[in-house]
Amino acid sequence: MAVTPPISFRRLALLLGGLSMFGPFSIDTIFPAFPQIGAQMGADKLAMQQTISVYLLAYAGMSLVHGSLSDALGRRRVILGGLVVFLLASVGCALATTLPQLLAFRALQGLSAGVGLIVGRAVIRDVLHGDDAQRLMSQVSMIFGIAPAVAPVLGGWLLGWHRWPAIFWFLMAFAAVLIVAVWRGLPETHPPAARLPLRPPVLLRGYLEMARNPRFLRLSMAAALNFGALFLYIASAPAFVLDLLRLREQQFGWFFIPMIGGMMLGAFVSGRAAGRIDGRRLANIGFACCGTAMALNLGYTLWADVPAVPWAVLPMSLLAFGIALVFPIITLAILDMYPHRRGSASSLQAFFGLLGNAVIAGLLSPLLSDSALQLALGAAAFVLGGWLFWWWENRVSGRALRVPLVPAAMEPSEL
Repeated sequence: MAVTPPISFRRLALLLGGLSMFGPFSIDTIFPAFPQIGAQMGADKLAMQQTISVYLLAYAGMSLVHGSLSDALGRRRVILGGLVVFLLASVGCALATTLPQLLAFRALQGLSAGVGLIVGRAVIRDVLHGDDAQRLMSQVSMIFGIAPAVAPVLGGWLLGWHRWPAIFWFLMAFAAVLIVAVWRGLPETHPPAARLPLRPPVLLRGYLEMARNPRFLRLSMAAALNFGALFLYIASAPAFVLDLLRLREQQFGWFFIPMIGGMMLGAFVSGRAAGRIDGRRLANIGFACCGTAMALNLGYTLWADVPAVPWAVLPMSLLAFGIALVFPIITLAILDMYPHRRGSASSLQAFFGLLGNAVIAGLLSPLLSDSALQLALGAAAFVLGGWLFWWWENRVSGRALRVPLVPAAMEPSEL
Protein backbone atom coordinates (compact mmCIF):
# COMPACT_ATOMS: atom_id res chain seq x y z
CA MET A 1 0.00 0.00 0.00
CA ALA A 2 1.05 3.60 -0.53
CA VAL A 3 2.74 5.47 2.28
CA THR A 4 1.35 8.88 3.19
CA PRO A 5 4.23 11.08 4.37
CA PRO A 6 3.77 14.15 6.59
CA ILE A 7 4.11 16.55 3.66
CA SER A 8 1.52 18.25 1.48
CA PHE A 9 0.89 17.25 -2.12
CA ARG A 10 1.98 20.69 -3.35
CA ARG A 11 5.16 20.80 -1.26
CA LEU A 12 6.10 17.32 -2.43
CA ALA A 13 5.54 18.35 -6.05
CA LEU A 14 7.74 21.44 -5.61
CA LEU A 15 10.50 19.49 -3.90
CA LEU A 16 10.54 16.61 -6.39
CA GLY A 17 10.30 19.09 -9.27
CA GLY A 18 13.33 20.95 -7.92
CA LEU A 19 15.25 17.69 -7.59
CA SER A 20 14.45 16.82 -11.20
CA MET A 21 15.70 20.23 -12.39
CA PHE A 22 19.37 20.06 -11.50
CA GLY A 23 20.08 17.37 -14.10
CA PRO A 24 18.78 19.49 -17.03
CA PHE A 25 20.43 22.57 -15.51
CA SER A 26 23.76 20.74 -15.80
CA ILE A 27 23.26 20.28 -19.55
CA ASP A 28 21.51 23.42 -20.75
CA THR A 29 23.09 26.17 -18.65
CA ILE A 30 26.51 25.75 -20.28
CA PHE A 31 25.29 25.88 -23.91
CA PRO A 32 25.84 29.67 -24.28
CA ALA A 33 29.36 29.24 -22.87
CA PHE A 34 30.53 26.76 -25.51
CA PRO A 35 32.37 29.37 -27.63
CA GLN A 36 34.04 30.94 -24.58
CA ILE A 37 35.13 27.63 -23.03
CA GLY A 38 36.31 26.32 -26.40
CA ALA A 39 38.38 29.45 -27.06
CA GLN A 40 40.02 29.31 -23.62
CA MET A 41 40.77 25.57 -23.72
CA GLY A 42 41.56 25.25 -27.43
CA ALA A 43 38.59 22.94 -28.07
CA ASP A 44 36.62 22.81 -31.31
CA LYS A 45 32.87 22.25 -31.65
CA LEU A 46 33.14 18.46 -31.60
CA ALA A 47 35.36 18.48 -28.50
CA MET A 48 32.95 20.78 -26.67
CA GLN A 49 30.08 18.43 -27.51
CA GLN A 50 31.89 15.81 -25.41
CA THR A 51 31.15 17.85 -22.28
CA ILE A 52 27.55 16.75 -22.85
CA SER A 53 28.17 13.17 -23.96
CA VAL A 54 30.63 12.43 -21.10
CA TYR A 55 28.10 13.77 -18.62
CA LEU A 56 25.31 11.68 -20.12
CA LEU A 57 27.36 8.47 -20.29
CA ALA A 58 28.23 8.80 -16.61
CA TYR A 59 24.62 9.68 -15.83
CA ALA A 60 23.38 6.63 -17.72
CA GLY A 61 25.83 4.23 -16.10
CA MET A 62 25.13 5.45 -12.56
CA SER A 63 21.38 5.48 -13.20
CA LEU A 64 21.49 1.69 -12.81
CA VAL A 65 22.76 2.19 -9.26
CA HIS A 66 20.68 5.08 -7.88
CA GLY A 67 17.36 3.26 -7.85
CA SER A 68 18.76 0.03 -6.45
CA LEU A 69 20.60 1.90 -3.71
CA SER A 70 17.37 3.65 -2.76
CA ASP A 71 15.54 0.31 -2.66
CA ALA A 72 18.16 -0.92 -0.17
CA LEU A 73 19.13 2.20 1.82
CA GLY A 74 16.07 4.44 1.56
CA ARG A 75 15.19 7.28 -0.79
CA ARG A 76 16.20 10.24 1.38
CA ARG A 77 19.72 9.07 2.19
CA VAL A 78 20.58 8.35 -1.45
CA ILE A 79 19.23 11.69 -2.64
CA LEU A 80 21.26 13.62 -0.06
CA GLY A 81 24.45 11.71 -0.91
CA GLY A 82 24.03 12.39 -4.62
CA LEU A 83 23.45 16.10 -4.02
CA VAL A 84 26.66 16.41 -1.97
CA VAL A 85 28.71 14.73 -4.72
CA PHE A 86 27.10 16.98 -7.36
CA LEU A 87 27.98 20.08 -5.32
CA LEU A 88 31.64 19.05 -5.10
CA ALA A 89 31.76 18.17 -8.81
CA SER A 90 30.39 21.61 -9.71
CA VAL A 91 33.19 23.23 -7.72
CA GLY A 92 35.68 21.11 -9.66
CA CYS A 93 34.19 22.22 -13.00
CA ALA A 94 34.39 25.87 -11.97
CA LEU A 95 38.07 25.52 -11.09
CA ALA A 96 39.06 23.44 -14.16
CA THR A 97 41.76 24.94 -16.37
CA THR A 98 42.02 22.27 -19.09
CA LEU A 99 39.48 20.32 -21.11
CA PRO A 100 40.46 16.92 -19.59
CA GLN A 101 39.91 18.38 -16.10
CA LEU A 102 36.54 19.77 -17.13
CA LEU A 103 35.50 16.46 -18.68
CA ALA A 104 36.51 14.56 -15.53
CA PHE A 105 34.40 16.74 -13.26
CA ARG A 106 31.54 16.71 -15.79
CA ALA A 107 31.60 12.92 -15.53
CA LEU A 108 31.42 13.23 -11.73
CA GLN A 109 28.42 15.54 -12.13
CA GLY A 110 26.78 12.92 -14.32
CA LEU A 111 27.44 10.18 -11.76
CA SER A 112 25.46 12.11 -9.15
CA ALA A 113 22.86 14.08 -11.11
CA GLY A 114 20.39 11.22 -11.59
CA VAL A 115 19.35 10.87 -7.95
CA GLY A 116 16.77 13.64 -8.17
CA LEU A 117 14.90 12.39 -11.21
CA ILE A 118 15.30 8.62 -10.81
CA VAL A 119 14.73 8.28 -7.08
CA GLY A 120 12.09 11.01 -7.23
CA ARG A 121 9.96 8.85 -9.52
CA ALA A 122 10.13 6.04 -6.98
CA VAL A 123 9.09 8.47 -4.24
CA ILE A 124 5.97 9.38 -6.23
CA ARG A 125 4.99 5.76 -6.54
CA ASP A 126 5.79 5.12 -2.86
CA VAL A 127 3.23 7.65 -1.69
CA LEU A 128 0.47 7.57 -4.31
CA HIS A 129 -1.32 5.18 -6.66
CA GLY A 130 -3.49 5.45 -9.76
CA ASP A 131 -4.83 8.82 -10.88
CA ASP A 132 -3.25 10.65 -7.93
CA ALA A 133 0.18 9.37 -8.96
CA GLN A 134 -0.42 10.59 -12.51
CA ARG A 135 -1.44 14.03 -11.20
CA LEU A 136 1.69 14.32 -9.06
CA MET A 137 3.91 13.04 -11.88
CA SER A 138 2.37 15.67 -14.16
CA GLN A 139 2.91 18.47 -11.63
CA VAL A 140 6.54 17.43 -11.20
CA SER A 141 6.88 17.41 -15.00
CA MET A 142 5.53 20.97 -15.14
CA ILE A 143 8.14 22.16 -12.64
CA PHE A 144 10.86 20.08 -14.30
CA GLY A 145 9.92 21.68 -17.62
CA ILE A 146 11.02 25.09 -16.39
CA ALA A 147 14.67 24.02 -16.19
CA PRO A 148 15.54 23.64 -19.91
CA ALA A 149 13.84 26.98 -20.64
CA VAL A 150 15.46 28.94 -17.83
CA ALA A 151 18.90 27.29 -17.88
CA PRO A 152 20.34 28.57 -21.20
CA VAL A 153 18.85 32.03 -20.65
CA LEU A 154 20.38 32.10 -17.18
CA GLY A 155 23.66 30.86 -18.63
CA GLY A 156 23.65 33.75 -21.10
CA TRP A 157 22.97 36.26 -18.31
CA LEU A 158 25.77 34.81 -16.18
CA LEU A 159 28.15 35.14 -19.13
CA GLY A 160 27.14 38.78 -19.46
CA TRP A 161 28.08 39.28 -15.81
CA HIS A 162 31.17 37.09 -15.54
CA ARG A 163 33.11 34.39 -17.36
CA TRP A 164 32.00 30.77 -17.79
CA PRO A 165 33.04 29.46 -14.28
CA ALA A 166 30.12 31.52 -12.88
CA ILE A 167 27.77 28.94 -14.42
CA PHE A 168 29.26 26.13 -12.33
CA TRP A 169 29.28 28.26 -9.18
CA PHE A 170 25.57 28.73 -9.77
CA LEU A 171 25.10 24.95 -10.07
CA MET A 172 26.98 24.53 -6.78
CA ALA A 173 24.66 27.03 -5.06
CA PHE A 174 21.58 25.34 -6.52
CA ALA A 175 22.75 21.97 -5.16
CA ALA A 176 23.31 23.52 -1.74
CA VAL A 177 19.76 24.87 -1.68
CA LEU A 178 18.40 21.43 -2.60
CA ILE A 179 20.44 19.76 0.15
CA VAL A 180 18.85 22.04 2.75
CA ALA A 181 15.36 21.56 1.26
CA VAL A 182 15.65 17.74 1.25
CA TRP A 183 17.17 17.64 4.73
CA ARG A 184 14.36 19.74 6.16
CA GLY A 185 11.39 18.81 3.99
CA LEU A 186 11.56 15.31 2.48
CA PRO A 187 10.43 12.42 4.69
CA GLU A 188 11.62 8.88 4.11
CA THR A 189 9.00 7.16 1.93
CA HIS A 190 10.65 3.73 1.76
CA PRO A 191 10.65 2.31 5.31
CA PRO A 192 13.24 -0.25 6.46
CA ALA A 193 10.68 -3.07 6.45
CA ALA A 194 10.16 -2.63 2.70
CA ARG A 195 13.84 -2.43 1.75
CA LEU A 196 15.72 -5.03 -0.24
CA PRO A 197 19.16 -6.38 0.68
CA LEU A 198 22.02 -4.68 -1.14
CA ARG A 199 23.46 -7.73 -2.86
CA PRO A 200 24.98 -7.10 -6.32
CA PRO A 201 24.17 -10.60 -7.68
CA VAL A 202 20.52 -10.18 -6.65
CA LEU A 203 20.39 -6.70 -8.18
CA LEU A 204 21.97 -7.95 -11.38
CA ARG A 205 19.46 -10.80 -11.66
CA GLY A 206 16.66 -8.29 -11.15
CA TYR A 207 17.95 -6.07 -13.95
CA LEU A 208 18.38 -9.03 -16.26
CA GLU A 209 14.82 -10.12 -15.53
CA MET A 210 13.53 -6.66 -16.42
CA ALA A 211 15.73 -6.37 -19.50
CA ARG A 212 14.37 -9.70 -20.77
CA ASN A 213 10.77 -8.68 -20.22
CA PRO A 214 9.42 -7.79 -23.69
CA ARG A 215 6.78 -5.51 -22.27
CA PHE A 216 9.31 -3.52 -20.24
CA LEU A 217 11.44 -3.12 -23.34
CA ARG A 218 8.53 -2.02 -25.53
CA LEU A 219 7.41 0.65 -23.06
CA SER A 220 10.96 1.85 -22.35
CA MET A 221 11.83 2.14 -26.04
CA ALA A 222 8.57 3.93 -26.84
CA ALA A 223 9.35 6.59 -24.23
CA ALA A 224 13.08 6.85 -24.99
CA LEU A 225 12.76 7.17 -28.77
CA ASN A 226 9.88 9.64 -28.57
CA PHE A 227 11.85 11.88 -26.22
CA GLY A 228 14.96 11.37 -28.38
CA ALA A 229 13.36 13.54 -31.07
CA LEU A 230 13.27 16.49 -28.70
CA PHE A 231 16.66 15.75 -27.19
CA LEU A 232 18.27 15.80 -30.63
CA TYR A 233 17.34 19.48 -30.83
CA ILE A 234 18.33 20.12 -27.20
CA ALA A 235 21.77 18.57 -27.73
CA SER A 236 22.12 20.52 -31.00
CA ALA A 237 20.96 23.79 -29.44
CA PRO A 238 24.31 25.62 -29.78
CA ALA A 239 24.45 24.90 -33.52
CA PHE A 240 20.69 25.29 -34.07
CA VAL A 241 20.40 28.61 -32.24
CA LEU A 242 23.75 30.23 -33.06
CA ASP A 243 24.50 28.86 -36.55
CA LEU A 244 21.18 27.92 -38.16
CA LEU A 245 18.85 30.51 -36.59
CA ARG A 246 21.72 33.06 -36.40
CA LEU A 247 20.83 34.29 -32.93
CA ARG A 248 23.14 35.47 -30.13
CA GLU A 249 24.24 33.72 -26.94
CA GLN A 250 21.62 35.66 -24.94
CA GLN A 251 18.81 34.54 -27.28
CA PHE A 252 18.61 30.81 -26.48
CA GLY A 253 15.21 31.56 -24.98
CA TRP A 254 13.76 31.81 -28.49
CA PHE A 255 14.25 28.05 -28.76
CA PHE A 256 13.80 26.83 -25.21
CA ILE A 257 10.89 28.92 -23.93
CA PRO A 258 8.33 27.82 -26.59
CA MET A 259 9.54 24.23 -26.26
CA ILE A 260 9.20 24.16 -22.49
CA GLY A 261 5.92 26.07 -22.68
CA GLY A 262 4.55 23.17 -24.71
CA MET A 263 5.93 20.65 -22.21
CA MET A 264 4.39 22.45 -19.24
CA LEU A 265 1.04 22.75 -20.99
CA GLY A 266 1.11 19.05 -21.82
CA ALA A 267 1.93 18.17 -18.21
CA PHE A 268 -0.97 20.35 -17.04
CA VAL A 269 -3.37 18.66 -19.46
CA SER A 270 -2.10 15.23 -18.39
CA GLY A 271 -2.80 16.03 -14.76
CA ARG A 272 -6.28 17.35 -15.51
CA ALA A 273 -7.05 14.31 -17.66
CA ALA A 274 -6.14 11.82 -14.91
CA GLY A 275 -9.26 9.81 -14.08
CA ARG A 276 -11.18 11.27 -17.03
CA ILE A 277 -9.34 9.83 -20.04
CA ASP A 278 -7.84 6.36 -19.94
CA GLY A 279 -4.08 6.10 -20.26
CA ARG A 280 -3.90 4.49 -23.68
CA ARG A 281 -6.16 7.09 -25.27
CA LEU A 282 -4.20 9.97 -23.71
CA ALA A 283 -0.89 8.50 -24.90
CA ASN A 284 -2.35 8.01 -28.39
CA ILE A 285 -3.27 11.70 -28.45
CA GLY A 286 0.27 12.53 -27.36
CA PHE A 287 1.85 10.46 -30.12
CA ALA A 288 -0.52 12.06 -32.66
CA CYS A 289 0.67 15.51 -31.53
CA CYS A 290 4.32 14.41 -31.88
CA GLY A 291 3.70 13.08 -35.40
CA THR A 292 1.90 16.26 -36.43
CA ALA A 293 4.76 18.36 -35.06
CA MET A 294 7.31 16.44 -37.08
CA ALA A 295 5.24 16.77 -40.26
CA LEU A 296 5.00 20.54 -39.73
CA ASN A 297 8.71 20.74 -38.95
CA LEU A 298 9.69 18.89 -42.10
CA GLY A 299 7.30 20.95 -44.20
CA TYR A 300 8.63 24.26 -42.92
CA THR A 301 12.27 23.15 -43.26
CA LEU A 302 11.73 22.14 -46.89
CA TRP A 303 9.83 25.36 -47.65
CA ALA A 304 12.14 27.91 -45.97
CA ASP A 305 15.55 28.67 -47.43
CA VAL A 306 16.80 29.86 -44.02
CA PRO A 307 15.01 28.79 -40.80
CA ALA A 308 13.84 31.68 -38.65
CA VAL A 309 11.94 32.27 -35.43
CA PRO A 310 9.17 31.79 -34.54
CA TRP A 311 8.24 29.29 -37.26
CA ALA A 312 11.31 27.10 -36.83
CA VAL A 313 10.63 26.57 -33.11
CA LEU A 314 6.83 26.25 -32.99
CA PRO A 315 6.84 22.57 -34.04
CA MET A 316 9.15 21.88 -31.07
CA SER A 317 6.45 23.30 -28.80
CA LEU A 318 3.86 20.86 -30.14
CA LEU A 319 6.37 18.01 -29.95
CA ALA A 320 7.07 18.80 -26.29
CA PHE A 321 3.32 18.97 -25.60
CA GLY A 322 2.84 15.48 -27.01
CA ILE A 323 5.80 14.06 -25.10
CA ALA A 324 4.39 15.46 -21.85
CA LEU A 325 1.14 13.58 -22.48
CA VAL A 326 2.92 10.31 -23.21
CA PHE A 327 5.70 10.20 -20.66
CA PRO A 328 3.80 10.06 -17.32
CA ILE A 329 1.56 7.27 -18.61
CA ILE A 330 4.45 5.08 -19.73
CA THR A 331 6.63 5.82 -16.69
CA LEU A 332 3.93 4.95 -14.16
CA ALA A 333 3.09 1.82 -16.15
CA ILE A 334 6.72 0.69 -15.90
CA LEU A 335 6.88 1.40 -12.15
CA ASP A 336 3.70 -0.59 -11.59
CA MET A 337 5.18 -3.60 -13.32
CA TYR A 338 7.60 -4.07 -10.40
CA PRO A 339 5.91 -2.67 -7.25
CA HIS A 340 8.55 -4.11 -4.91
CA ARG A 341 11.49 -2.85 -7.01
CA ARG A 342 10.34 0.57 -8.16
CA GLY A 343 13.75 2.13 -7.71
CA SER A 344 15.37 -0.52 -9.89
CA ALA A 345 12.65 -0.23 -12.54
CA SER A 346 13.05 3.55 -12.61
CA SER A 347 16.83 3.12 -12.89
CA LEU A 348 16.70 0.72 -15.81
CA GLN A 349 14.15 2.83 -17.70
CA ALA A 350 16.34 5.89 -17.15
CA PHE A 351 19.42 3.95 -18.26
CA PHE A 352 17.88 3.09 -21.62
CA GLY A 353 16.80 6.69 -22.18
CA LEU A 354 20.08 8.21 -21.05
CA LEU A 355 22.19 5.81 -23.06
CA GLY A 356 20.23 6.85 -26.14
CA ASN A 357 20.65 10.52 -25.21
CA ALA A 358 24.41 10.05 -24.87
CA VAL A 359 24.57 8.56 -28.37
CA ILE A 360 22.47 11.45 -29.67
CA ALA A 361 24.70 14.07 -28.01
CA GLY A 362 28.03 12.46 -28.81
CA LEU A 363 27.39 11.02 -32.29
CA LEU A 364 24.16 12.06 -34.00
CA SER A 365 24.07 15.72 -33.00
CA PRO A 366 27.55 16.55 -34.38
CA LEU A 367 26.67 14.69 -37.59
CA LEU A 368 23.23 16.27 -38.13
CA SER A 369 23.43 19.74 -36.59
CA ASP A 370 25.03 21.41 -39.64
CA SER A 371 21.72 21.18 -41.51
CA ALA A 372 18.17 22.05 -40.47
CA LEU A 373 16.82 19.38 -42.83
CA GLN A 374 19.04 16.68 -41.34
CA LEU A 375 17.87 17.61 -37.84
CA ALA A 376 14.23 17.51 -38.94
CA LEU A 377 14.62 14.10 -40.59
CA GLY A 378 16.46 12.70 -37.57
CA ALA A 379 13.79 13.90 -35.14
CA ALA A 380 11.00 12.52 -37.33
CA ALA A 381 12.73 9.11 -37.38
CA PHE A 382 12.84 9.06 -33.57
CA VAL A 383 9.14 9.87 -33.26
CA LEU A 384 8.26 7.19 -35.79
CA GLY A 385 10.37 4.64 -33.92
CA GLY A 386 8.77 5.51 -30.58
CA TRP A 387 5.27 5.23 -32.03
CA LEU A 388 6.05 1.85 -33.59
CA PHE A 389 7.06 0.44 -30.19
CA TRP A 390 3.90 1.93 -28.67
CA TRP A 391 1.77 0.42 -31.44
CA TRP A 392 3.48 -2.94 -30.84
CA GLU A 393 2.72 -2.75 -27.11
CA ASN A 394 -0.95 -1.94 -27.76
CA ARG A 395 -1.28 -4.75 -30.25
CA VAL A 396 0.29 -7.31 -27.91
CA SER A 397 -1.50 -6.21 -24.76
CA GLY A 398 -4.89 -5.92 -26.47
CA ARG A 399 -6.38 -3.86 -23.67
CA ALA A 400 -6.65 -0.26 -22.52
CA LEU A 401 -3.54 1.00 -20.81
CA ARG A 402 -4.48 2.44 -17.47
CA VAL A 403 -2.54 3.61 -14.46
CA PRO A 404 -1.95 1.43 -12.53
CA LEU A 405 -1.67 -1.44 -14.98
CA VAL A 406 -1.44 -4.18 -12.37
CA PRO A 407 -2.40 -4.36 -8.71
CA ALA A 408 0.40 -3.03 -6.52
CA ALA A 409 0.93 -6.37 -4.79
CA MET A 410 1.50 -8.35 -7.97
CA GLU A 411 4.52 -8.91 -10.18
CA PRO A 412 3.78 -9.08 -13.90
CA SER A 413 4.39 -12.04 -16.06
CA GLU A 414 6.13 -11.59 -19.35
CA LEU A 415 3.90 -10.90 -22.32
